[in-house]
Amino acid sequence: MPRPLLSTAFPESTAIDLAVYDPDRSLLDIWYTGGERYSYFEVPPEIYEQLCAAASAGDFVNRAIKPCFRFVIDKRRRRFRPGD
Repeated sequence: MPRPLLSTAFPESTAIDLAVYDPDRSLLDIWYTGGERYSYFEVPPEIYEQLCAAASAGDFVNRAIKPCFRFVIDKRRRRFRPGD
């Protein structure tokens, strides 16, 4: 039986709106305040827990998630950027 998805909103963050973690797939989806959604793969549950407990979610993502885990950007939600 699949485990439920874990979801955390970050109302105080200027960088992140929402994080949703799928423990069965070790998949972490992060919605940034600009509207983009990134999916990070093979993220262990303790990383999600540390993100939820971090004093600054944006700093934690930049330090412990972005440089460490493979990711894709949801193309449907990607905003226009110069050069795209």
